[in-house]
Amino acid sequence: MAATIMILYVSKLNKIIHFPDFDKKIPVKLFPLPLLYVGNHLSGLSGTSKLSLPMFTVLRKFTIPLTLLLETIVLGKQYSLGIVASVFAIILGAFIAAGSDLAFNLEGYVIVFLNDIFTAANGVYTKQKMDPKELGKYGVLFYNACFMIIPTLIISVSTGDLQQATEFNQWKNVLFVMQFLLSCFLGFLLMYSTVLCSYYNSALTTAVVGAIKNVSVAYIGMLVGGDYIFSLLNFIGLNICMAGGLRYSFLTLSSQLKPKQPVDEENTPPGFEALESGAECRLGAQGGHS
Repeated sequence: MAATIMILYVSKLNKIIHFPDFDKKIPVKLFPLPLLYVGNHLSGLSGTSKLSLPMFTVLRKFTIPLTLLLETIVLGKQYSLGIVASVFAIILGAFIAAGSDLAFNLEGYVIVFLNDIFTAANGVYTKQKMDPKELGKYGVLFYNACFMIIPTLIISVSTGDLQQATEFNQWKNVLFVMQFLLSCFLGFLLMYSTVLCSYYNSALTTAVVGAIKNVSVAYIGMLVGGDYIFSLLNFIGLNICMAGGLRYSFLTLSSQLKPKQPVDEENTPPGFEALESGAECRLGAQGGHS
């Protein structure tokens, strides 16, 4: 969060990017995104520690139908039967894989399901809040981090995590510090790329792309980590998940009705819109004369 704040603030000062200055309306415009943002991170970290890596990635697939449902309710979007069927295939694979989990952990399952809810809601509301005339994608990232860095710090202190971090014996290791700072920058890059994907596509597409990536992680987890218990049904379920995700990608990329790409109004030069509308008026007048 600190890296996000510094990178975006310095970029704004140097006029590389633009987002609105703080005012009393910002918290109202952003709510409930900061709460969903932190809930997503905390439940994700907790769920990872409770389950094996393959099962964690399988159960995370339930983010996809939740995202589809929330986009329908909150954003009023509609999807084709082929898209819905591919989402159903992903969930069917998840059910098959989870049903054959021999290392069943109810607490872990509940936490991951909460993580799915937070992730879906965070993605859909991020899409809703990214209106360039309101906060924009940079404003969403910046104010999310600003509002939640202090509460998150308090949580870290209360759980003892901050004390463990300060007592870590590698802070004098230059190589470690460089890698740690790099991971902070890459964390910002990951959040920015996720927001950018949702901005130009949809929250559902972002969720499916992440799911396809996670299936590859599940395959690796079978060989690395040592906590995966092989089951034929589990393996079949993983493959069905992968097939459904690939089918979704194919339908999305090969669609003939390509959505109009949104104009990046945050980086549009001042006066450009007026020039564009003036040109349209002149063209309309010429058409009338002809």
